[in-house]
Amino acid sequence: MSDQKVQSEKKLPIIAINRDWCKACGICVAFCPKQVLSTREDGQPEVTQRDECIECMLCEYRCPDFAITVRSDDDESE
Repeated sequence: MSDQKVQSEKKLPIIAINRDWCKACGICVAFCPKQVLSTREDGQPEVTQRDECIECMLCEYRCPDFAITVRSDDDESE
């Protein structure tokens, strides 16, 4: 199977940020190895490169306020 076909079949993860809980500390942005997240003008994170996400979960694990969650598209069926 070609690399292009594998990439097109990859399901993108769902990265949810709870804006009410987020205190804009920047930890999730700093720990992301693929620069999936960036910082908005107000300091809060935003997902800018979701297709680069490798679901390492570092953003979720390191968030001190439990404000970010990462789940695969397959998790919706649960």
